[in-house]
Amino acid sequence: MIGAVTAGCFITQARERGGLVRERRGKSTWSVSVFPIRVEGLIRFAGGSASEVTSWAIAEQELRYTVLGALKAQEYARRTASRFLHDTVGQNLTALGLQLDLVRMDLEEARPAILDQIAPIQKLLESIMEQVREYSYELNPSTVERAGLRAALDRLEGRIRQRFVGSLRINVDPSLKIEPKIATAMYHVAQEALENAVQHAACSAVEIAVKSTRDGPYLEVRDNGRGFDPGDPGSGSRGLGLLTMEHYAVQAGLDLTIRSSGETGTLVRLAPPPAGPSGGKK
Repeated sequence: MIGAVTAGCFITQARERGGLVRERRGKSTWSVSVFPIRVEGLIRFAGGSASEVTSWAIAEQELRYTVLGALKAQEYARRTASRFLHDTVGQNLTALGLQLDLVRMDLEEARPAILDQIAPIQKLLESIMEQVREYSYELNPSTVERAGLRAALDRLEGRIRQRFVGSLRINVDPSLKIEPKIATAMYHVAQEALENAVQHAACSAVEIAVKSTRDGPYLEVRDNGRGFDPGDPGSGSRGLGLLTMEHYAVQAGLDLTIRSSGETGTLVRLAPPPAGPSGGKK
C-alpha cells in the first residue's frame, strides 16, 4: 500500500504528464492513472488509481534484453538476405536478360516469328527483376543511409497504400540535414508506428511529419484511431512494435513519447532530449 500523500504526488505527476505515469519508489514500480468525474455532464472532480506493477516491470526489462538480441539477429539476417538478392539473384537475372537480348537479335532476321514468343519472356523477366530489387531494398537495414529519409518514407508509403485505404500524408522539411543514425531511427520508429496504426488502431488517417526545433529534428506520427494505453503493462498493448521503437530511440540517443486515447488517437514523437540550462543536452 502507498500513503495518501504519496498517492497524491503520483496523481499530480500523472495529471501533469497527460493522465498516466509510471514511477519507481524504492524497489517498487507503480502505475498511476487519472480520470475525470462528471456531474450532470460536466467535469467536476478528478479521480485516480494506483497499482503496483513491479513484477511487470521486471518481466518487461527481461523482455527488452530478449528483443535487443532478436533485433540484432534480425538485422544480420535481413542484411545477408538483401546482399544475396542484390549480388547473386539480381546480377544473374540481369545477365540472363542480356543473353536473351542477344538471342533475340540473332533470330530477328532468321526467325522473325519467334520474337512474339521471346517478348513475353522478357516482360516477365523484367517484372521479376523489379520485384527482387524492391525486396532487396526493403530488407536492407541501411537503405535510409543510402537513399535518404524522405525516399525511404516514400517507399514505405507505397507499400502501406497497398493495404490501407485511408488518408496517409508525409511531411518532411526538405531543408533538414539529418545524421544517418538519427534518420535510421526515425525511419524504423515511423515504420513501427505506421504498422501499429494500420493493423490495430482502426484509423482512417495517418500523418508522418519530420520537422525541426532548436534542439534538432524530430519525428511525429499521428493517427485518429481508437487509441490504447501505452503505459499499462497489463493491457497487452506493449508488444514487440513498441519495444522496437524504444530500442531504436535509445540507440540514437532520442526521447520517445507515446500519447494515446480513444478520443484523439495516438501520437508517437521521437525527438532530441531538451537542452539543459547551460545549453547542453540533459
